[in-house]
Amino acid sequence: MMGGRAMAVFGATCALAVLALPASAASFDCKQARHADEKAICADRQLSELDVQMATTYRLLSGLFAMGVRGDMGDAQLAWLDERRACGANKACLKQRYQERLAALQKIYDKIDKPL
Repeated sequence: MMGGRAMAVFGATCALAVLALPASAASFDCKQARHADEKAICADRQLSELDVQMATTYRLLSGLFAMGVRGDMGDAQLAWLDERRACGANKACLKQRYQERLAALQKIYDKIDKPL
C-alpha cells in the first residue's frame, strides 16, 4: 500500500500536468479528432482534464516497468480505448470510463514497492 507522502507526490505530479496545459488541451491533438469520443473530450474541459490525467499517469507508470509489464499495460490501455470509443459522445459514459481507468492505474501504482 502506498504511504501518504508517496500518494501526495503522485497526485501532485498528475495535478501539475493538468494545470500546465491550455484550457482545451487533451492528451491528443484535437485538430485531428475524428471520432465522437475524441470530439466530446475536446469540447469538454472536465473530460479533457481527465484525459490528460489518465495519459500522464499511464506514461508515468509505463516508464517504471520492464517490457513484460509495459506490454500488459499497453494491451489494457488499447482495450480501454475501445471501451472509451464505444461511449461515442456520451459524456457521462466517457467520464465513467476515465474514472475506471484512473482507478485501475492507481491499483497498479499501489502495488509498487516503495521505500518507507
